[in-house]
Amino acid sequence: MTTRIRPPHANPRRTRTDPVATPTAVRPRPAVRSRSLRHGIRIGLLIGTMLILTSCATYSALPLGDGHGASSVAQLRAPTSAMPLPALSTHRFDPSDGLDATELAMLAVANSPALKLRRDELGLARAQAFAAGLLPDPQLSLGADFPQHSGPGLSKAFNLGISEDISALLTRSSRTAEARSHVEQVSLELLWAEWQTVTQARQLFDQVVALRAQQHRLQLEADALAPVDRHVQMALQEGNLSYDTASAGLNADADVRKRLGDMATQLHQAQSDLHVLLGLADSAPIELVEGTDPVQPTAAQIQQALTDLPARRPDLLALKAGYAAQDAALRGAILAQFPALTLGFNTARDTSAVYTKGFSIGINLPLFNRNRGNIAIERATRVQLKDAYDERVLTARSDVARLQADLATLDAQRAPLVAHVGQLDAARRAAETAWREQLLDWPTYLAIRSNALSADLDLLSFRQQRANAAVALQALLGSTDIPAARKSSP
Repeated sequence: MTTRIRPPHANPRRTRTDPVATPTAVRPRPAVRSRSLRHGIRIGLLIGTMLILTSCATYSALPLGDGHGASSVAQLRAPTSAMPLPALSTHRFDPSDGLDATELAMLAVANSPALKLRRDELGLARAQAFAAGLLPDPQLSLGADFPQHSGPGLSKAFNLGISEDISALLTRSSRTAEARSHVEQVSLELLWAEWQTVTQARQLFDQVVALRAQQHRLQLEADALAPVDRHVQMALQEGNLSYDTASAGLNADADVRKRLGDMATQLHQAQSDLHVLLGLADSAPIELVEGTDPVQPTAAQIQQALTDLPARRPDLLALKAGYAAQDAALRGAILAQFPALTLGFNTARDTSAVYTKGFSIGINLPLFNRNRGNIAIERATRVQLKDAYDERVLTARSDVARLQADLATLDAQRAPLVAHVGQLDAARRAAETAWREQLLDWPTYLAIRSNALSADLDLLSFRQQRANAAVALQALLGSTDIPAARKSSP
């Protein structure tokens, strides 16, 4: 006996609960589930897109400047809260009656274009530290397969997965520690650059003041030699002097004029450096007023500063921070030798409408590289930074000892030089009187004036040299407790 089984669609009276009809009767259910899943995916993608767009950075233009600088000192500001040293933050800032050395240093710290670049580097380091703390974004994958032939039981297939780099979590602490130490290093390097700018401003102040004083002294000498030069020129024209005899008078005036020209060139360079340091236009006037000499540190202060040097000098502290950053980089390289691990989760549907869920793990096999090259580089860099720190401390101590010896030598020369200048100035004044009364011949008179001029210029140069050495010593010691020069009362 043969039983004939009809196709399900040939018997409309069969219900969905009929055992024979079940394979085809339940087929619409995956379609409903598929539509629901697609709807959920669309909503999720829409929400994710909106979140990404709202958190995206936006672009804004940053036009370049004209590079002209401020047209006057009045346009510059020197907030005391931004000063790196107590001697600057407590100083009375009043540029209306001219700038003393401390006020000039305050303006340099607040307005120096070179320091602005250093502050930009600090902003970059902070941005890099922010980036180092961020974890990599998860990776979302979506794929679809479309059957090439239609048939019963076939449907579109898809796969949806999300994965994350787990190894980034293992090295995050090392990355952030390295970035924080780098920010500290750049911040300390900025502080050291500010200290160096203070030193540069004070030394430029002394240089400009000294050059102006020497220029003024040479101009007085040129004015005093003008009558002698006219006397010599007249005697030559009248035939009363030969050129051999008149050479001393001619050379005296020419030598002073040449010195004036050389002094003007040096003054132009110093004033240009000062304008650049302050961010001023080259045509902006700078009025400088002299103050009292800074107080010389005692031997006990110098010894105490040398003892505390590694804990006070910003450049040494910056090297320590750089060493700490490199130590963290080495730890990160050691952690990175372990296999990189990626973990993911996925869901999929094949062309037979079978849904699956699962996970994936990706791992690098440490067979050849094992990050050995980077570890060797980081170790060598750490050794280099350690040696650089030791060399800097040794150089700092040696420089302090050298400047101490220089200042001692200069102090020993001061009294004899001042006495010598006083004697020659007295001789010059006596010679002027004698020459006017025609009691002294002009070659002898010119020789006395030349000796007095050289002594005066030597004394002005000596004062600048000693002031520069004192400022350099203060900068090397980082002695913030040593009083700075104060403005003299008008």
